[in-house]
Amino acid sequence: YATGDEAFDVVQAYESAVVGGAQLVIGPLTRSAVTALAGTRLVTVPTLALNAPEVDTLLPPELYIFGLQIENEAKQVAQFAHEQGRHNATVVVSESSFSRRLAQAFADEFVRRGGTIQDQFQYTSDSPSLMKLRDSIASGVSDAIFLALDAPRAKLLRSYLGNSVSIYATSLVHTAAEPLANFELNGVYFIDMPWLLAPDHPAVMSYARQDQAGLEFQRFYALGIDAYRIAQDLLRPNANQRPLDGVTGYITLERDHRYLRELVPAQFTQGDTRVLAGPVSGSPR
Repeated sequence: YATGDEAFDVVQAYESAVVGGAQLVIGPLTRSAVTALAGTRLVTVPTLALNAPEVDTLLPPELYIFGLQIENEAKQVAQFAHEQGRHNATVVVSESSFSRRLAQAFADEFVRRGGTIQDQFQYTSDSPSLMKLRDSIASGVSDAIFLALDAPRAKLLRSYLGNSVSIYATSLVHTAAEPLANFELNGVYFIDMPWLLAPDHPAVMSYARQDQAGLEFQRFYALGIDAYRIAQDLLRPNANQRPLDGVTGYITLERDHRYLRELVPAQFTQGDTRVLAGPVSGSPR
């Protein structure tokens, strides 16, 4: 059932699917569409939404949340930094609301685990401001830097950050498989799904790949694989929702009907991606 983001269209398409005899629904995909569906009483069959509502809300009993929410990645990066013994962080954030959400998710989890946010730097391409950031990092107040940024901004900033402080980011910085494209991010820690980092993972090896496509398309391709696998469990009456070692991460079902993906930590080394121990253990609940 094709639909746009308008609440009426989403709800109408969902209702049509159920009336047509659907025993399970996968979707919708966007945050606004999931928000619209979660606010209705139409969810009467197991439904696996591929995003989270825009605000925390009590979900209908048959609605389950699974997706590629980047805020969860920021929390896991905070956990990873904590596991590496980091206690004082500087956060770099851009002007976008998306970046601010990432920064807040990281900060909340980092502080919850006993860390301190020493400073927050507003991203800029202005050289004098970048020099100030470089001097601040060199002062040694922080032992971690979190980049709530995409790849182009992270690459521009990287040369000002030096090598004395550990730098962390989400999968937003992992956008190309070619070493030359990643060389500017040398030393940066990040997390991503097994589909892109662990080709010898048993589940990854079981499915045909779409390597000619970009990494962003591959992430959604992998999302579809795990959504299908989860759907098989949801169709079983009184099924025991055991953890799934999926292509998008190690997946567990939380009490609030939200699936948590634990991702694989890695580091850019001379343009290549070096996989570290993974997935990130004890991910945020």
